[in-house]
Amino acid sequence: MRYALFIGCNIAARVPQYEEATRAVFQELGVRLEDVKEFNCCGYPVRNTDQKGFLLLSARNLALASARGLDLMILCQCCFGTLKKAQRLLEENPLLREEVNATLRREGLSYEGKVEVRHVLQVLYHDVGEERIREKVRRPLEGLKIATHYGCHVLRPSKVTEFDDPFSPTLFDRLVELTGAESVPWGKRLDCCGAPLWGTNDELSSALMRAKVEDARRAEAEGLCVACPYCYLQFDAVQGMVSSAGLLPAILYPQLLGLSMGMEAQNLGIDRNRIPFEVKG
Repeated sequence: MRYALFIGCNIAARVPQYEEATRAVFQELGVRLEDVKEFNCCGYPVRNTDQKGFLLLSARNLALASARGLDLMILCQCCFGTLKKAQRLLEENPLLREEVNATLRREGLSYEGKVEVRHVLQVLYHDVGEERIREKVRRPLEGLKIATHYGCHVLRPSKVTEFDDPFSPTLFDRLVELTGAESVPWGKRLDCCGAPLWGTNDELSSALMRAKVEDARRAEAEGLCVACPYCYLQFDAVQGMVSSAGLLPAILYPQLLGLSMGMEAQNLGIDRNRIPFEVKG
């Protein structure tokens, strides 16, 4: 089982522990992650201002993976949603696809649609599978209560992302519970974390984040589990900046899974989390 690992721009610069934990977990699971040094930005920053530019950026990444006979595994939800959207637009519009390919051919590339775009959670649940993960869980996180945060870009628009039921998803909860932890029910689990607003309306952004944290605490969660660098930064860095008490730590899913596999916290980058995450017992 092999995938082209697409980490995007944000993870390497701001959340390197996400990549570190992912590589450690997938090595243990026997899944090979290939690096494609020619990958560029997914196009998300210009998606709403330059459609052709965003499509060209996305299509180039898809073509690079396709040329190697590899499907893409994405860690960032924004990258995932962007690449899935580009795929849909290129599939539905042959003239647009030909225009993009005319540019790609200048460097010997072409987008032919022969590549799957998969979020890391999809790969773990559907491709690796529950049975294989259970075999690797050596230190079940029993008694740990987790608030599972899905994030927006994997769920919506659901006809594009094809991730899970956008109104009642269960995939991420099931993955959390494979670690032995309990994924607690909480009312705001599908609400936006507020990350897209940080930097333009900090007050509203932090209010959305605080509302989620408070709701998770009412559900007696001991931590928030996320699978997106932007959501993670909102709950880890921003929460620490705007709050001084009642902090709820965030953990990336590969870190949580790695702990349940018996890996040491420092080998999963958990020591880099700003709000300390500790597993009792």
